[in-house]
Amino acid sequence: MSASTSASTRTPAPAPASSSPSPGWALSDSWTMTRRELAHWARQPVQVVVGLVFPVMLLVMFGYLVGGGKGIAGDYVDFLVPGMLALTMAFGLESTMLAVTQDLNKGVIDRFRSMPMANGAVLVGRCTADMLQSTAALVVMAGVGHALGWRAHGSLAGFLGAFGLLLLLRFAMLWIGIFLAMVAGRPELVQAVQILVWPVGFLSNAFTVPATMPGWLGAVVEWNPMSATASSVRHLFGNPGGADEVLLAVAWPAGLVALFFPLAVRKFAALSR
Repeated sequence: MSASTSASTRTPAPAPASSSPSPGWALSDSWTMTRRELAHWARQPVQVVVGLVFPVMLLVMFGYLVGGGKGIAGDYVDFLVPGMLALTMAFGLESTMLAVTQDLNKGVIDRFRSMPMANGAVLVGRCTADMLQSTAALVVMAGVGHALGWRAHGSLAGFLGAFGLLLLLRFAMLWIGIFLAMVAGRPELVQAVQILVWPVGFLSNAFTVPATMPGWLGAVVEWNPMSATASSVRHLFGNPGGADEVLLAVAWPAGLVALFFPLAVRKFAALSR
């Protein structure tokens, strides 16, 4: 057999991961990566349970041990629960950040990038899995809040809209975390990066209203993206302390996603070059 004939019968090499995939291919690859993360949950259920229990502990602690907030009109639990739901969406990023850095250090991402896979599918899969867990966390927190006496007095559409705003905030925070995890590069640095989330969470109106704070601090709290979400969620739930800031609650996360999603994808594409 001639060399030309032999060459013509060879199986074509797979397309490189950097080639432009079709939307269907990208969705399929992303779902495959999501299933990979869900399989990790099945093998490590304790980690999932801890992620659900921690915000519940915070809710019970602030609801019972702290006992109330200055300047709150009405039942403090009705004010607190929506703020805690928003706080839950900002916290708990370390599991996703650790997963990304561990895959980096173990060479898993390098292996994925050598395969004919849509660029960024690993990150989208990780994000999708986290969003599923975040949805479960919201359901658990809402159930615990109901047991503590919290009630949503708004319409069903308002209730669903509030959950949508909370998940939008989580989506934005995830892409910030994924990008920072790739910048950090090592699991031991994730904790240092995670500490930055705490000021964002506590310098907000999750626990009390900005009017009770010093003027400069109240201004910082009012400009916190999480405060816009918490105020809007209270408004949609019909709880005290709410304000119609839905446009701001959408604009802040949308702007953060528009900034950090392409940064994360470009950072991922630049790995191991």
